[in-house]
Amino acid sequence: HEADVAWCHETVQGVSRTFALTIDVLDEPMSTHICLGYLLCRVADTIEDAGHIPPEPQAALLRQYDAALDSDSETDIEAFRTAVDQWLPPADERSADWTVVAEAPRVIATFEELPADVRAAIVPPVRELVDGMAMFVDRHATEGGLRIDSRDELEEYCYYAAGTVGNLITNLLTRGDLAADKRQQLYDTAVEFGLLLQLVNISKDVYDDYTEENNVYLPAEWLADEGIDQEAVVDPENREEAAEVVSRTASHAQSFLSDAEGYLQAM
Repeated sequence: HEADVAWCHETVQGVSRTFALTIDVLDEPMSTHICLGYLLCRVADTIEDAGHIPPEPQAALLRQYDAALDSDSETDIEAFRTAVDQWLPPADERSADWTVVAEAPRVIATFEELPADVRAAIVPPVRELVDGMAMFVDRHATEGGLRIDSRDELEEYCYYAAGTVGNLITNLLTRGDLAADKRQQLYDTAVEFGLLLQLVNISKDVYDDYTEENNVYLPAEWLADEGIDQEAVVDPENREEAAEVVSRTASHAQSFLSDAEGYLQAM
């Protein structure tokens, strides 16, 4: 078990700079709890971002993974691992993200060694994230990648991708003896904290999201205001107009700053 925990800590370094930095400075056991919670989310994230998996099998894989996380389901993680095998890059070409997917049974086995109350804090938000991603893949199946339509849909996506992670961290933070007002403040601002981080990611990753993952998170209605089609978001001649929409997205992120600050202070 100690070797598996060490492997998880080592692996998280390759899949997230920000979470890896955080996990490194946390005390145990919180460091391991958040490390494992993050890796569980990362499996789903990698499937959702996989441009080479068509939408139908992509959504099916996400639902199978969700079922593997459900203790009442007969689906186990080995069934997911078998199903995902045909979509894995060759072992010598795997990124850190795909290594986590390939080693999902090891991540789950390590996770199942954690205390029951820790698992109970982590599983519901992770399953909500996975379910939300499957829903979005289904919704945009005809486009072959995600195409966010409006500000409301952008916020909905950010909730499933990051607000759920805010709730996961808050569930872990509030397991101990905590004043009711502090607990309330954390839950009142956790989602906004996640939305801020996700909107910043969307603002800075427009090019890679489109060219590598065939996803456009900048809302179609905002791009239309600048006279741009989503499929032309990275065309050089649209650079200034697209930058306006990136700026608008970053400004929207800024609207969550005070809640995010409140979250950090309460934490």
